[in-house]
Amino acid sequence: MRIFVCTVVHHPEDARILHRQIRALLDAGHDVTYVAPFRTCNVTPWPEIDPLDVPRATGRNRLHALRTARRVLARHAKDADILLLHDPELLLAVPHRLRSRTVWDVHEDTAAALGAKGWLPAPLRVPLRFAVRRIERRAERRLKLLLAEEGYRDRFRLPHPVVPNTTHVPDLPPAPPGDDRIIYVGQLSFARGVNDLIALARLVHADGITLDLVGGADADVRPLLRDAQREGILRWYGFVPNDRALRMAEGALAGLSLLHDTPNYRHSMPTKVVEYMARGIPVVSTPNPIAGRIVEEAGCGLVVPFEDPEATAAAVRRLRDDPELRREMGKRGHEAARARFHWPEQARLFVAQLEDWARDASKAPVA
Repeated sequence: MRIFVCTVVHHPEDARILHRQIRALLDAGHDVTYVAPFRTCNVTPWPEIDPLDVPRATGRNRLHALRTARRVLARHAKDADILLLHDPELLLAVPHRLRSRTVWDVHEDTAAALGAKGWLPAPLRVPLRFAVRRIERRAERRLKLLLAEEGYRDRFRLPHPVVPNTTHVPDLPPAPPGDDRIIYVGQLSFARGVNDLIALARLVHADGITLDLVGGADADVRPLLRDAQREGILRWYGFVPNDRALRMAEGALAGLSLLHDTPNYRHSMPTKVVEYMARGIPVVSTPNPIAGRIVEEAGCGLVVPFEDPEATAAAVRRLRDDPELRREMGKRGHEAARARFHWPEQARLFVAQLEDWARDASKAPVA
């Protein structure tokens, strides 16, 4: 198969897009052209893929990236067997003749997430939410949909396959959890708990515990992170490719997931939770329904209240003071991740589904 993968929103080294899906397609022997903002993000593409550079859509600056992507796809993707899109904006950029070959990978509740977009004026959020729902309904009539969460099924009228956003789990757990470092891996934003993370760092710094933040940050929280780093209470590394970021997590006292109670997160599984489990470190999570259930069922961490840095600090200190507890939680988390969330199991389903859709599209008359 010749597959075009396209994003103008995500970092080109996004874990789901590059390290899981594209890697799975390459391993299966397929040709991949990757349309992404390489230059904007200062990324060197993998030599195994054919890269096409486009601008990145950020904040209110999205129209230029969308128009450029539309031109690139119209010119270069004519003979694609599958066009795999990762941004809802790109639904407006699909060339008409490629609709039967286009797959939208749905890995966010876009309408629900609008409330957390600081760059979006509040009066526009409700009308845009309705507009997004209409675009989603039209997309499922015209395109193929692939869902990253079982909880996304309720947004759509038709059944669509689900490929969960899991992770690579080592055969054996890495180094056991340490006692002087906690870590957060992922994008940093207010809704993802950046204020709570900074307050937590300040609380545990006096105990000799350092917070490492590994991930890009929304524009409105970057000044807070820079100030906290200058204060010396945490280390912020910025975006780090997923494989290296997870190696940085190894040996930490705990991995943090402090999502707020917002609609976008109530039916989503934070991938970082299973990534921490895969690396054999305890999880400290807010009671997001899916994350809380995973942590409690596996016995691999502690669940703390939403927006409560003091309770989170108490959980961290409890793990610091009980080496046997954190080692056992790390071990149980790794075992549960290996049994339930090992990406190669999903990779086979993902590749097979795209191959099936490509065969079906090849039999259909060209529009």
